[in-house]
Amino acid sequence: MATNRGTAVSVHLHHILGYITVFIFVILSSNSSSASEDDAFRAGQSMFSPVAAASRDVRYLLYDVNPPEGFNLRRDVYIRMATLLKTLRKEGDWVLVLPPWGRLYHWQSPEIHQLRIPWGEFFSITSLQANIPVIEYEEFIAESGGPFIDQILVLQSYAEGWTDGKWEEKVDDRPCIEKLMYSKDKQGYYRGWFWGFEETRALNVTCLSAQGHASILAPVLQNNITATSVMVDRAETVLHDHYAGKDYWDTRRSMVFAKHLRIIGDKFRANHLNSTDKQDQTPYNEDWTQMKNPLGSAKGGPYLGVHLRRKDFIWGHREDVPSLKGAVKKIRSLMKKHKLLQVFVATDADEEELAKLKRLLPEMVRFEPSLEDLELLKDGGVAIIDQWICAHARFFIGTSVSTFSFRIHEEREILGFDPKTTYNRFCGDVEQECEQPTHWKIVY
Repeated sequence: MATNRGTAVSVHLHHILGYITVFIFVILSSNSSSASEDDAFRAGQSMFSPVAAASRDVRYLLYDVNPPEGFNLRRDVYIRMATLLKTLRKEGDWVLVLPPWGRLYHWQSPEIHQLRIPWGEFFSITSLQANIPVIEYEEFIAESGGPFIDQILVLQSYAEGWTDGKWEEKVDDRPCIEKLMYSKDKQGYYRGWFWGFEETRALNVTCLSAQGHASILAPVLQNNITATSVMVDRAETVLHDHYAGKDYWDTRRSMVFAKHLRIIGDKFRANHLNSTDKQDQTPYNEDWTQMKNPLGSAKGGPYLGVHLRRKDFIWGHREDVPSLKGAVKKIRSLMKKHKLLQVFVATDADEEELAKLKRLLPEMVRFEPSLEDLELLKDGGVAIIDQWICAHARFFIGTSVSTFSFRIHEEREILGFDPKTTYNRFCGDVEQECEQPTHWKIVY
């Protein structure tokens, strides 16, 4: 049954993606003819030459994170960097350069090329730009005059830890604790991963011990560094300024999934889960600044949404991750309680566990693109479609401390679901105290 669904989705995808290509071309054509140069620059377009960009005293903030970090934690770090950029823009014309996607641990489809992927393949750049000025990395290369980054700041913790057991916000130039992931070439430039852009070079690399919120870096970038382009590496080291506050939610709401991924997810909902926005009371506004769905207003599609994390979570979180039998028992209990006949499952289970799950839960529905479609969508696009479908379910249950589940919580909060239908997780088979996720209420 699941294979047939995958085939059905594959057939629809090519028609949908064809329409989307035409739609995007028309939009871009109309924008390029009507926007002024100033508007185009602020929207992150590449219409400015390097000379014009320099004449505006534009400065570029780039960033990267620890290589093992996954897709959804990286989305969280973007929010922290957006806050930093807003602080920087109080004193100057800063633009955030979006780090290309690729070579992530969870993207394990070996048959497809997944390097140097721009953000526009996963998110609406126009929506991001309604919050802060952002550009893709290739646009940065075009605007700044080449694949050069003036200064890299590698963030690290303090070698001595908390002094006197007290935590305080501070930042200092310090010797590098760990071996740098950059090396000098014969010309004296620094080479590194740089998201798969081998031609990129850095002029200078130093380490910075930081302890505090993201905006603690602002004075350093504004007063101590004159470089036009600065990259903050290991950006996950700094914290949110105000987690779940208005600034957090403004940035989070601006992270609208790319339209073609939402269209594919909506088509799947309609064809396989009898779910549409009108029936489910989940109206969507393309302009996130105008979208304000009251909590409890969304009904959701007539299916249970499940995120069941496996693989590294099985051994990394043994106590609060259930066995497959335990998970199926909970799923059946929720379906009966909420009078739901279908269940959509997003999972990273391997082939052996998937086969077992299908035997235990034959009515399970999954989004399974063909290899050809996977090459278009990438693993990241499939993950977003999974999240989008889970976000529209009548009731959702996720996995403990999983950022994949957290992002679904936020999406459902934006759509206006009752928190009781959202903030739920599986419990371990022998877990004594099964604390449920915290409700982080949206702030407008």
